[in-house]
Amino acid sequence: MKLVSWNVNGIRACSGKGFLDFFKEAEADLFCIQETKLQEGQINLELEGYHQFWNYAEKKGYSGTAVFSRKEPLSVKYGIGSADHDHEGRAITLEFDQFYLVNVYTPNSQRDLARLGYRLAWEDRIKEYMLELDEKKPVILCGDLNVAHHEIDLKNPKSNRGNSGFTDEERGKMTDLLNSGFVDSFRHLYPEAEGVYTWWSYMNKVRDRNIGWRIDYFIISERLAPAIVEAGAECFVMGSDHCPVTLELNLNE
Repeated sequence: MKLVSWNVNGIRACSGKGFLDFFKEAEADLFCIQETKLQEGQINLELEGYHQFWNYAEKKGYSGTAVFSRKEPLSVKYGIGSADHDHEGRAITLEFDQFYLVNVYTPNSQRDLARLGYRLAWEDRIKEYMLELDEKKPVILCGDLNVAHHEIDLKNPKSNRGNSGFTDEERGKMTDLLNSGFVDSFRHLYPEAEGVYTWWSYMNKVRDRNIGWRIDYFIISERLAPAIVEAGAECFVMGSDHCPVTLELNLNE
């Protein structure tokens, strides 16, 4: 089974920059996107063979998530059961026979950390939500988690220490989540891999120089770890300031 996750930074813009070409090439069983930045009816994606599920933010042109699935899920849930967060369209959960898929767009704490408190409350709720699901069946969490967990996960850790996405608080919440029974699939396979990033600023051609951050993930229940076949980042796929991340699992369905 192949899964793809991609923060498209506006699906309408990305659709004009090769999104459909990559979508067809990927041939994923589950394709998740974040930061769709639209409302219902503002795009019509022809994705033959896929069921489409969209969660829109109440605020126009903001946030938003979607999942495209070859297989029809047993159930679909929009949000994470939090009145403080669910109006921003940040999460979709699909239930299948063997697992839950949770596609999220984690709140950014913002450059001046004005939203750090909101972000940390989200982290507490998403961990609680993941554990609730994990009691029933394994969980696959994917999306833009807006944090570089370790120094190896960004090019310039020393100069970014304390900045949005690399605060001790945000990194600590990621550690807490993993310690509660989950695995960073990429680091599980490649604990020492350097220079693998999923987001680059648009400034000063930093992507050309690979001055980036790894902030997009597939986080899975520990008991799914033996099923990992491959995990990676499609660093050369353009169309957004993020690149797609991938996960292949052998679930013996």
